[in-house]
Amino acid sequence: MADRTTDRAAAVRPLRQSELVALDCLAAVALAALFLTLPSGAPLSLRLPLALAMGLPVAVRRLWPVPVLAVTAGASVAAAVTGAVQEPALSVTYALYWVAVTVRRAPWPRTPVIAGASLFLLLVLLLAGAPGWEPGVLPLQAAGAALAGAAWTAGRAVRERRAYAERSARQLAARAVAEERLRIARELHDVVAHHVGVIAVKAGVANHVLSRRPEEAGEALRVIETASRTALTEMRHMLGVLRSDGDDAAGPRLSPAVGLAGLPALVEHAGAAGVEVEVLRNRLSTDRLPETVDLSAYRIVQEALTNVIKHAGPTCCRVELTADEGELLIDVTDDGPRPGRRTSRPRAPGHGLLGMRERAALHGGSLIAGPRPAGGFSVRARLPYNAARTTEGVPT
Repeated sequence: MADRTTDRAAAVRPLRQSELVALDCLAAVALAALFLTLPSGAPLSLRLPLALAMGLPVAVRRLWPVPVLAVTAGASVAAAVTGAVQEPALSVTYALYWVAVTVRRAPWPRTPVIAGASLFLLLVLLLAGAPGWEPGVLPLQAAGAALAGAAWTAGRAVRERRAYAERSARQLAARAVAEERLRIARELHDVVAHHVGVIAVKAGVANHVLSRRPEEAGEALRVIETASRTALTEMRHMLGVLRSDGDDAAGPRLSPAVGLAGLPALVEHAGAAGVEVEVLRNRLSTDRLPETVDLSAYRIVQEALTNVIKHAGPTCCRVELTADEGELLIDVTDDGPRPGRRTSRPRAPGHGLLGMRERAALHGGSLIAGPRPAGGFSVRARLPYNAARTTEGVPT
């Protein structure tokens, strides 16, 4: 049943321009034939050209809407004045609808006024009775005015709906671009903050021991070289996304993606900066996590370790990752600066803490960061995710 519904929905598609023009051609022939068959005392030599001039031009109303309206309106007026064809401006109504859809500026009177007048005329005609073809030119003209007003109102409504849909599509596209740029900005902040933090620490070490322990200074310089090259590589990947034309239907994506599988490299960088990191995994399988949660978890741990390096290192740090009933719990704690080294923890939350909170909130989670009673600093994050998504492709 679902397959049939899907096939039926896939079979429905908008008509092509050529198909719409073909339908207009059929309508033009039908209108011309109708005008010729209406009762009239005028000779055929007068009725035939007027009927053709009133009906046939609507075949190309989509190509030249305003000229077609002018021709059909002139022919209808001539037919009404001469009495050759008496009809309620059917071809004018048909042509006017497409003019209302395509014209950019609505002339005065405004569409609500036209709609109200058309409704009033239609109510009057309904109460007075339907006009016949033979007697009474005035009722036919009133009916024609009402139909034309209704066609104009419907056409303007369709145009406004299309314009609203286009504006909504542009707004959605602009919002998607802004969100993607904000995401890339967060990624750049995390990359730069982490690697520059390592570089700053090791540069200070190298400057301090350069004269007394040159071998340790050389090791610090090698760490600085590695961190700077890694930062440049990751930044090139991200800036390449900004330069891409975004042809992918899913939008530009960062590549290659970084996740919790990159934790060993973070631990190595932190160790090079003097921070001993212990990683504990409780019931966690990174290949079962959604990609966005995996990336956010990696960035939260990266930012937390960066803060440890900048504000507490050298010290000991523990990273604990726990998967618990559709939630990923992240706990990063450090022991604080070692005796004799003053801490430089910021008194107010910086961009790093705000960025971590935003990443957690993006998944409907939360993040708590602050000093520990026993000393040191703690970052605890909770990232909920749909547990059903993690079991896709797993036999049950």
